[in-house]
Amino acid sequence: SADATRVARRGDGPAVEVVRPSLQLLVQDAGRPGFAALGVSASGVADRVAMHAANRAVGNTPAAAVLESVGGAVLRFHGAGVAAVTGATGSLTLTDADGIERTLLPGVPFATVDGDELTLGHPERGLRSVIAVRGGFAPAAALDSRATDTLAGLGPAPLAAGDLLPIGAAAVAAVEPDPVPRALPAAGELATLEITLGPRDDWFTAAGLDALTGQEWTVTPRSDRVGIRLHGDVPLERAVGGELPSEGAVTGAIQVPPDGQPVLFLPDHPLTGGYPIIGALTDRSLDLAAQLPPGVRVRFTVKETS
Repeated sequence: SADATRVARRGDGPAVEVVRPSLQLLVQDAGRPGFAALGVSASGVADRVAMHAANRAVGNTPAAAVLESVGGAVLRFHGAGVAAVTGATGSLTLTDADGIERTLLPGVPFATVDGDELTLGHPERGLRSVIAVRGGFAPAAALDSRATDTLAGLGPAPLAAGDLLPIGAAAVAAVEPDPVPRALPAAGELATLEITLGPRDDWFTAAGLDALTGQEWTVTPRSDRVGIRLHGDVPLERAVGGELPSEGAVTGAIQVPPDGQPVLFLPDHPLTGGYPIIGALTDRSLDLAAQLPPGVRVRFTVKETS
């Protein structure tokens, strides 16, 4: 795999500096679809709804590069601009060079001047925050995308303190001050995800298929952009033993390892897997899946086919 690209430490023009990174602070965009033949997954932002909303708020093209953050972080603005934060919700404050703080609202664009510092608190609901700046982030691209693929090591390296991200020219519209409210779950709450069965649901017993939709699953802490590991009281029972030849997997695929505890693939998943895929999320459930923190309870419902 290609080496991830370290972003600049110094530059001219408007930029955003990482003062304190979060547990995982990444540059993301719509990803790099179309390179599967090279063994490269699409990757891209985990929560497309949040990316589109953040870019709309600041007047960018929908897929302009954003930052995706898990956990609290501090960013410093160089030059004047406009920014917005969507996705996971927690405390948001902007502190100017004189130490004057103001509280920000999720999804609402705010003006920034040189030296302003944005502090994202730990998320109270959801998992991943998305930060957009007017003009978009503009680190070097790899295979037509600025997305960080954590599995392949493609795109900008995960951000560290001192990294400086130049701001690009992706602004195309006026800012949009009215965010669309969105309910995201907190640990302990229940999220319902819609799935379709297959292609390997015939590898499971009737009891195994019942257990998929008949019980609640818990998101475990062993979850990342590759996949969400779920735990349920009743493992998914196989009718067919052994492994199958590697076959293609999509984002949202539910792969079942030998322990019967499913793994829900997120954007940095491997392109193929040797464990059977019992089902996959519908497209509209993908963005909610990206916002499930550890401790959330998940229930799967099978999409009704008309």
